[in-house]
Amino acid sequence: MALIELKNIHKTFTMGEEIIKALDGVSIAINDGELTSIVGASGSGKSTLMNIIGLLDLPSSGEYILDGTNTTTMNDNALSLYRNQKIGFVFQSFNLLPKASALKNVMMPMQYATTYNKNLSEEMIKEMAIKALEEVGLTPRMHHRPNELSGGQRQRVAIARALVNKPKILLADEPTGALDSKTGEEILCLFQELNHNGVTVIIVTHDNDVAHKCKRILRMLDGKIVEENNLYVV
Repeated sequence: MALIELKNIHKTFTMGEEIIKALDGVSIAINDGELTSIVGASGSGKSTLMNIIGLLDLPSSGEYILDGTNTTTMNDNALSLYRNQKIGFVFQSFNLLPKASALKNVMMPMQYATTYNKNLSEEMIKEMAIKALEEVGLTPRMHHRPNELSGGQRQRVAIARALVNKPKILLADEPTGALDSKTGEEILCLFQELNHNGVTVIIVTHDNDVAHKCKRILRMLDGKIVEENNLYVV
C-alpha cells in the first residue's frame, strides 16, 4: 500500500471573476522509502501540490490518503495533529527562531507534541533533539543561535527539527535555494543519506539538477503531472 496516495486532486482559486486551476486532476502514489522530486517552473502547481501533501491545505475535490487514512474529511485540529505526527518540513528560508539556540529550535515541534503525548518530559524532548542534531552532524553547534551559523548549518538545524518527531515523510521546499552550490550539494547528500536510512523524502524544486539527485522525478506543468522518470541513484 502506498504511503501517499492522491486520487484525482483538483485545487481551484477564485481571483475576481476568474477561476484558477492550480491542480487539475493529479493522481499519484508514493511508496514508503522513496526519494522523489516534484519539479516544475513557477506557476506549474508544484507548491500547491506540496501544500496538499503536507496537509497545509485541502483540495477542492479528490481524495488524499496518507498512511492509510483519508485526510480529506479531517477538521483543522485533526489535520494539525496528523501533520505533526507524520510530516517534517524543510523550507528554503530555514524558518528558524532567531533568538533561540539550534537545540531550542529543534525541540520546538516536540513541545507541541506534548498536547497528544503527555508522557514526554522536557528532558526526553532535549535528548531527542540532541539525537536529531547528531544525525545531521551539528551537535558541536547546538548552543549557537541562527545568526552564529552558516547557511548550510542553519539548513541542517531545520532538517534536524523536521526529523525530531521521527516523521514518516520529510517534505523539502527548495531546500538548496538559499545556499551556494557546494553547500547545496552537501545538503542533497544528507537527504540521500536520510532516505537510505529509511526516511521517505520529497523535494519540491524548480532546479533540474536538484531533481536528478532523486530516484523518481514528477514533472508538473499547468497543474498536471506531465512526465514521470525513475532514475537509479548511487
